[in-house]
Amino acid sequence: MRWEVSPRNLGGVNVVYDVQSLINLVLGVLALGLEVFALVDASRHQPRTYQIAEKRTKSFWLILLSVCVAIGIVALFNVLSLFGLLAVVGAGVFLADVRPELRRYAGRRGGGSGPYGSW
Repeated sequence: MRWEVSPRNLGGVNVVYDVQSLINLVLGVLALGLEVFALVDASRHQPRTYQIAEKRTKSFWLILLSVCVAIGIVALFNVLSLFGLLAVVGAGVFLADVRPELRRYAGRRGGGSGPYGSW
């Protein structure tokens, strides 16, 4: 029996390529989800909260995160490219630096109160 190399059978190369493509797609979807979450969260806060927290304006973050989401859509299948990584970094900076400060200074919604204060 003779071993033949065809485009469909390259000795497991296709399997490795398929696994790498799947991992890259999963990372792309996760990165896009992160970017969309950051954009939605940035849009939920009042503009005054950004000033109180001494962060850049709400408009700045909405524009930056919108660009990150657009890049994330384009780089969905190649999230490890330079632009894909920059989009993830932009969303990550918002989530790691700005979001905690906004949550600290944001007014609590709802009037529920429990034994240890409002909730």
